[in-house]
Amino acid sequence: MKQIKEKARTIPVIAETDVLVVGSGPGGLTAAIAAAREGVDTLLLERYGCFGGVLSQVGVEGVAWYRHEQTVESNGIGSEFEQRAKALGGSSREPQSDSEALDAEMFKVVADKMVLEAGARPLLHAMAVDVIMDGNILKGIIIESKSGRQAILAKRIIDATGDADIAARAGAPYAKASKEELMMVTVMFACRGINRDVFQEYVKESLKPSYADWAGESWDQRTSGKEANMFSPYIENPFNRAVKEGLISLDEDISIGGTWSTLSPEGDATQLNMVHLLKKDCTDVWDLTRSEIQGRDTVLKAITALNKYVPGFEKARLRNFGMTLGTRESRKIIGRCSLTEHDVMNQGKFEDTIGIFPEFIDGCGIIILPTTGRYFQVPFGCMVPQKVENLLVVGRAVSGDRIAHCAFRNMMCCTVTGQGAGTAAAVSLKSGVPVSRVTIDDVQKVLIKRGVKIK
Repeated sequence: MKQIKEKARTIPVIAETDVLVVGSGPGGLTAAIAAAREGVDTLLLERYGCFGGVLSQVGVEGVAWYRHEQTVESNGIGSEFEQRAKALGGSSREPQSDSEALDAEMFKVVADKMVLEAGARPLLHAMAVDVIMDGNILKGIIIESKSGRQAILAKRIIDATGDADIAARAGAPYAKASKEELMMVTVMFACRGINRDVFQEYVKESLKPSYADWAGESWDQRTSGKEANMFSPYIENPFNRAVKEGLISLDEDISIGGTWSTLSPEGDATQLNMVHLLKKDCTDVWDLTRSEIQGRDTVLKAITALNKYVPGFEKARLRNFGMTLGTRESRKIIGRCSLTEHDVMNQGKFEDTIGIFPEFIDGCGIIILPTTGRYFQVPFGCMVPQKVENLLVVGRAVSGDRIAHCAFRNMMCCTVTGQGAGTAAAVSLKSGVPVSRVTIDDVQKVLIKRGVKIK
């Protein structure tokens, strides 16, 4: 590979802050709100023009689509997302659970309001591209934006990029599966022009979908047994039929089949989570490029199949794509401790718990729903990277094995790690100790005061 040598240059420091959160998906958004509510100066950095990550930028509506009658949850800031969206008229009933489907566009406003009300400083349209180190201590980051190359200094930094970008650039150890093993990426889309009544009648009388249908022609699926007969808004056979009858063709690493969410009275079908691409590395810009282009082309093929084979979708047409790809897996840090398959499936308990998450596994051929009241505790240590100080990592990049990742990657669990990290950052500042050595009892007391269930 050819290389060039970039000239050294002096860049301006545009901000100094107590807590800097990089990335505003469910984990980062929650971390920033949590830290700001504890009275420390907090800056939330986002590369796109809105906060919310997979909620607002990808268009995944069900932040808690796993929830059923006996589900036990952490009840932190993540639950507020649903409440605030509903209060603004920005949600509807999620079709397979006791939760709210959040309107992607309205959630942009919800996120704005919650950030500003908490007192955090927002910075949109700026991307973190490098780190500022003093030995093994992370002191700040370099950003690029329309304003040029600039620096932000911070006393505490929270990596909420989803891909552990900051941790990796700072030299923290991490693991990443091969392309063949990485979970799929998705191009989300929405349709307009559906006949909701006709489609719902088809679902009720003919399709009769359940989680057992997830074990279709595209992939095998393992459950705990109870899921097989539970309703899931899942559809795959019409797309398989379209391929078999020559209506559409698919590359071998692309599949169509998945779920829908909101069906509006106006004829919109949103969060069509149906187009999946395998063997893509979402830290590789060439893979990202190919996935966006291939995904959009495949969406049009999916709509062609829906038009021909699905009652109610005869006149459906594209309304929009998600702003960006839906990605599930890339780097995971190697933390002070690591969540395991045994932990998430056997009610793991930890002395340094900062919240809980229901026994919900979604991925790697497993779907287990939390219908029995079981849950595991989320340890602070899984957010603490090795070899780098002044940094916490939240969201799907925390430390854990492949099956544990299929639990903690879910959006509401990302909010659990986010609130824990934001609170820990604030507590460590107030007590004058490095965040990696914060007194966990003090963090837990604040979380409990804020209404978080930690045990």
